[in-house]
Amino acid sequence: MRVLVVFLGGGAGSVLRYLVFLALPAAAFPWTTFAINAVGSFAIGLLGGWSVRFGWSEFTGLALTVGLCGGFTTFSTFSKESLALVQSGRWCAFAAYALGSVVVGVAAVALGYFISKQ
Repeated sequence: MRVLVVFLGGGAGSVLRYLVFLALPAAAFPWTTFAINAVGSFAIGLLGGWSVRFGWSEFTGLALTVGLCGGFTTFSTFSKESLALVQSGRWCAFAAYALGSVVVGVAAVALGYFISKQ
């Protein structure tokens, strides 16, 4: 049953990510993936904290954090876009994207978790 709820949440998160990619225009800098990963990091902090705070069932927590947030965020696309920046010789953009993604991601999950405790 755990695998099923992660599967369903992950499918929903992947579809949501795809819809965001369709809705936002492509740019020279991978802003869409950056934003998706920042929002997803915030959401996993918030939902994970709420799961503990409100005593959500294990299935709900798994569906929303591992499934939905895991399916919505995308390390593989981040990696592919990082490589493309390197291959095109855009070293400053690569450094900003890689470092910014990690710093913003960790800050966003911490902010989400902090807000969930209020």
